[in-house]
Amino acid sequence: MSRLRTSSGRGTASRVISGIGALFAFIEVLYILMIVLGANQGNAFFKFVQSLAEPLALFFPGLFATGNYNLDVFLNYGLAAVFWLVVTGLLARAVSRY
Repeated sequence: MSRLRTSSGRGTASRVISGIGALFAFIEVLYILMIVLGANQGNAFFKFVQSLAEPLALFFPGLFATGNYNLDVFLNYGLAAVFWLVVTGLLARAVSRY
């Protein structure tokens, strides 16, 4: 019985980690869509999403400077979204195995 509880606990932790990564990636993708589709940047919801997306983007903003603002946002914040999915996926896999 003890082994079963430990295993399901690892599975739950793995799902939580994956869920957090998906949430972080969703925030980044939402921010990208709001920029590319021309959302009102003075809107409170936009500012809220921006306040979440910018810190989650870590060191990626400014990594690509193509001269096209929308493309820069897509590349930099999109790369941050992929980063969160990959890192949390690896962490979830590690937690579920050990």
